Formats: sequence, C-alpha cells, structure tokens
Amino acid sequence: MSLDKDKAVALLNQIMELELAGVIRYTHYALMVYGYNRIPIVEWLNKQAEEGLLHARKAGEMVTLLGGHPSFAIGPLLETHLHDTNTACSIPISNILQESLSNEDESLKLYYQLLELAQGKSVLVEEYARSQIVAEEMHTDVVKKMLRQPCEAGK
Repeated sequence: MSLDKDKAVALLNQIMELELAGVIRYTHYALMVYGYNRIPIVEWLNKQAEEGLLHARKAGEMVTLLGGHPSFAIGPLLETHLHDTNTACSIPISNILQESLSNEDESLKLYYQLLELAQGKSVLVEEYARSQIVAEEMHTDVVKKMLRQPCEAGK
C-alpha cells in the first residue's frame, strides 16, 4: 500500500489555503480590536496570524516534497460581521473568538483527513498531520478557555 500522493497534495493545498486565509483573518481581527484590553489581545491575534503563515509554509513544503505544485489560492474569506457591529461602541471579543473557533474546526477536519489518508502509508505525512493536529487542538483549547467565564472554571 502506498500513499495516494494526488489526494495528499489536494488536502495539503486545501490546508495551505485555509491557513493563509487564517493569516488574513487574524490580521483583520487585530485591526478591529479597541479598548483598554487592546494591547494583549492584538498581540495574541498577531501571533496567531504568524503561526498561520508558518502552518501554510509547512503545508506548502509537504506539497513540494510529494512532488506537487503549491496552490496560489487563499481559502474562503467569508466574514460573519458578528464582530463588526456599527451600533456598539466596542467589538465583542467573544464574537471574534467564536469565528476563530469555527475556522480552527475546518482546519482540524482537513488535518484529520490527511492523517487518515497517510496512516500506514507514509510515516512522514502521518507525523506531519499528527503534529499539526496537536498544535490546532492546543490552539482550540486556548480559545475555548478564553471564552469561558471565571465562574465556569472546574465545570
């Protein structure tokens, strides 16, 4: 049994596109934050954009490693505008984080599909997928903790 390189490359290109869209999304979010908590939140969002670029590069490297051509596209940039209310004085950070979670879920699905495709066929692709799943699940956990209220701790 050997890895279906065409399917792997297609998944990796989808991952790269989604990660690049995340770079734009997190950069946009960072520009939309106002208020006295702006500095640490913007710093965190910018860090997520940088991490997304690193993930996109890794996916692109895997594409070329498998003999494929990296996509020149960017994933969907659909905006819910939940964080862009014209009537409010401040943007609810929880809305930005909820948007972030839904995008993280999409990338996790792709990484899991890649893992399933590679299992028992390519240790290299398997390990790549596993390491990215760990990173994405850790990130998702951080966002979920940011969304929890202090009174919810331990529940």
